[in-house]
Amino acid sequence: MSSEVETSEGVDESEKNSMAPEKENHTKMADLSELLKEGTKEAHDRAENTQFVKDFLKGNIKKELFKLATTALYFTYSALEEEMDRNKDHPAFAPLYFPTELHRKAALIKDMKYFFGENWEEQVKCSEAAQKYVDRIHYVGQNEPELLVAHAYTRYMGDLSGGQVLKKVAQRALKLPSTGEGTQFYLFEHVDNAQQFKQFYRARMNALDLNLKTKERIVEEANKAFEY
Repeated sequence: MSSEVETSEGVDESEKNSMAPEKENHTKMADLSELLKEGTKEAHDRAENTQFVKDFLKGNIKKELFKLATTALYFTYSALEEEMDRNKDHPAFAPLYFPTELHRKAALIKDMKYFFGENWEEQVKCSEAAQKYVDRIHYVGQNEPELLVAHAYTRYMGDLSGGQVLKKVAQRALKLPSTGEGTQFYLFEHVDNAQQFKQFYRARMNALDLNLKTKERIVEEANKAFEY
């Protein structure tokens, strides 16, 4: 025991200082935002390289396909925001609840009306693929609310990033009005600076009181979200 004390007390100031950055790096690597960024990199790259996204970015997209994608988003965000509302006071999710700034369902309803008309609800149905995503979101929200973080992160942080590029491509390729009809989904009226908001959101994520095992489960769930 005495030798342990001596070893500890025998560390000089320069050695202590050299240990500090190491501790800082370890803390940073345990940050949920860092774990998610690193842990979903491959899934993110795969998602960006699907034929649909590659064609979309080139402007090779037909209006019918864009309408189908908008419909899938409507059902997905309806499920996500229903579960977020349900868990708005849950300690593992409450700090990430920003309905005014982030929620997309109301914007998507405007887009659906633009593409399908006033009776749009009678014309659309949820695809089989989107339904699997919707079912998973409901399951998580009702059984493992801490994993809801993964779905919120994957969707909204992407919308505030690459989504803004897709908006311009869609407007140009589909000759949509520059006033925003048909692309309301991409418009975040209550977020003045997307970059700053994303930093703020990540800081909130990192402050969640979660153990490492839970963080790893969130990363795993985020990878599932990319697959869906």
